[in-house]
Amino acid sequence: MTAARIELAASLRGIDKWYGDNQVLADVDLDIARGEIVALVGRSGSGKSTLLRVLAGLSRDHTGDRHVAGSPAVAFQEPRLLPWRSVRRNVAYGLNTAGVRGAEALAAADRTLDEVGLADKRDAWPLTLSGGQAQRVALARALVGEPELLLLDEPFGALDALTRLDMHALLLALWRRHGFGVLLVTHDVDEAVALADRVVVLDDGAIADDVHVDLPRPRERGTAAFGRHRSRLLTALGVHAG
Repeated sequence: MTAARIELAASLRGIDKWYGDNQVLADVDLDIARGEIVALVGRSGSGKSTLLRVLAGLSRDHTGDRHVAGSPAVAFQEPRLLPWRSVRRNVAYGLNTAGVRGAEALAAADRTLDEVGLADKRDAWPLTLSGGQAQRVALARALVGEPELLLLDEPFGALDALTRLDMHALLLALWRRHGFGVLLVTHDVDEAVALADRVVVLDDGAIADDVHVDLPRPRERGTAAFGRHRSRLLTALGVHAG
């Protein structure tokens, strides 16, 4: 029992969350193991981002039990880079907030930028970056502190199709290298099946389905096995694929 707890990056039990008279999370139980990618899908307003905020520690007025290993890192759909800081100082900011500063923080930023393929952009300004490059910087800022849990709130939603596939490959490469747990919030069922070990369906604030994706990586989207997972998730979401 103790060993299983140590391996968990996050655990939620009986989470309820209200906004006034509106219940947005209802008795949610969720485990994310270290080294596991969990995708969270659901219709708009189903509570996905609220659940991510609970895991991130950004929403505290909920009931139930929350246990997260270390300090989770978060990346959003908008990179949210500080335009007056260089790329490397934006990444280092992820450590500055934890009290790590100066040469140590900049050296860690440089190492992480190298990992995401942007070592040559370390002195660039955020406004000179492409959308994909800016999202890589945001990912580097999240990972520079070596978190045990990475929370992604639709980070690839605004990217073009090819850049999005590149970011999928980068995320998987970093995940394999570091072994952190991941919660990926997405509207894209294909993205969820392509990346996740499990896909959790949220409906009106409650977990409606929890689908294990037992396909080898890299995953071919046109296969019958991929299609079966996709169809099950679309059905759980109330969508009838033609």
